[in-house]
Amino acid sequence: MTALLRVESLDARHGLLQAVREVSFEVAEGETLALVGANGAGKTTLMRTVAGGHRPSGGRIVFGGADITRLRAHQRVELGIALVPEGRRLFPGMTVRENLLVAARGQGRWNVTAVVEAFPLLEPLLDKRAGSLSGGEQQATAIGRALMTNPRLLLMDEVSLGLAPVAVDAVYRSLQILIDEGATIVLVEQDLSRALRVASRVACLLEGRIVLEGTPAELTRERVTEAYFGLRRAGVAG
Repeated sequence: MTALLRVESLDARHGLLQAVREVSFEVAEGETLALVGANGAGKTTLMRTVAGGHRPSGGRIVFGGADITRLRAHQRVELGIALVPEGRRLFPGMTVRENLLVAARGQGRWNVTAVVEAFPLLEPLLDKRAGSLSGGEQQATAIGRALMTNPRLLLMDEVSLGLAPVAVDAVYRSLQILIDEGATIVLVEQDLSRALRVASRVACLLEGRIVLEGTPAELTRERVTEAYFGLRRAGVAG
């Protein structure tokens, strides 16, 4: 299967701190890859580097067969990469509808009507300011805003972080719709149970490196937990 995204020996730094170390992975069209790992494992830096928000210090990023390593974030959006950032980063003074429309790009599956169909909780909120929404409502808006770019690849950082369980359930119901439709997704998730349920493949990061990778069928929860906390070097599943 041809990879839509290919990351090759990627390094990324914050000054003297190397946050991502020699990371390599591929994501095929229609696949959902879950990146898991403890705080400080390098997940957010990796996602921002793929999205173009952080410059790599080494390695290569290939998307749709083209080397995009040196492209800026807005150029990657035009190619079809969209990031739902940690913390959502909405425009709080704008309405939900305005937050969606500001990201609208090109012709494709996603417009305001389609986003509301996928995230029905947003329908009564379209004319409310984003800053007045609950965490779950803001997360749904942030995902909808990314979808409005009609992406080929959706990057989602910390899907459930800080959300109440009922809000997480609602977000994941809508996320499952995207997965069932064949969306290509890379998601960062600290909830191992959620990650193992929705992902085609799981990769665990520890200290900036992928220390375990495989399908949910190949990986037991115990093995992922050991890799997650660095209890032992788990190796890489082929």
